[in-house]
Amino acid sequence: MIVVTGATGNVGQPLTQALAKAGEQVTAVSRHAAAMPDGVRHVPADLAEPQGLTPALDGAKALFLLLSGDLHAPEARPTDIIDLAAASGVRRVVLLSSQGVATRPLGPSRIAMRAVEDALRESGLDWAVLRPGGFASNALAWAESVRMQGTVAAPFGDVGVPIVDPADIAEVAAACLLDDRHTGGIFEVTGPEVITPRQQSEAIAAALGSPVRFHELTREEAKAAMTQFVPPELADDTLDIISAPNPAELRISSDVERVLGRAPRPFNNWVARSIAAFR
Repeated sequence: MIVVTGATGNVGQPLTQALAKAGEQVTAVSRHAAAMPDGVRHVPADLAEPQGLTPALDGAKALFLLLSGDLHAPEARPTDIIDLAAASGVRRVVLLSSQGVATRPLGPSRIAMRAVEDALRESGLDWAVLRPGGFASNALAWAESVRMQGTVAAPFGDVGVPIVDPADIAEVAAACLLDDRHTGGIFEVTGPEVITPRQQSEAIAAALGSPVRFHELTREEAKAAMTQFVPPELADDTLDIISAPNPAELRISSDVERVLGRAPRPFNNWVARSIAAFR
């Protein structure tokens, strides 16, 4: 049995579906009740209280661990989840980490994530680590303004990075959970192209068949919006990257193709599948 945390999210949902389709027994964990594929068990739990995961981990052989924004807060103890997994008999953990652990190792949120990576490597469990950059699905933050005003508002409109489709992250995670060949691997998961926020808005407009205006936010405006959902340290670390990506953050990784045997999906593919959210 495989446990998927964050099972209703942009990575967890397609991962749960892929594992169920592969014939695996899956326990999906999220804070709130949600519809699941046939045969998937759902266990509500809050990762901020690791002991709540105990029923989900009973009988599990593997765990996909996704840490939400509040688990990056200074008082959080996400390494307790790894200890609990090991004590419950889990043999393999696939951790969704961050590209910034390698490219911006001194950022406060990156230091915390590196500590989680280190705890996993030292746990005695089989492991794999995924380090994605920006997610294509972050564009969903623009959905309401596109629907209501025909506008995308974002900072640093002409600065791009190779954002990744969450479905690609999910497929790489599934491969790492199911295939021993990927044990002990650290996979940098990126999209196939550098794309700017302005270009993303153009892709959304093309898919809609109607104009979308781009409005550039200041860094301060963007941080105020982000800190409604994530700690200020994580917001600052993210804004540092998207304002001035370094060469490592602009590099297009071959890891998706190496694991999946195909190129990563471009942003316009994600838009085509997600366009209903913008209508």
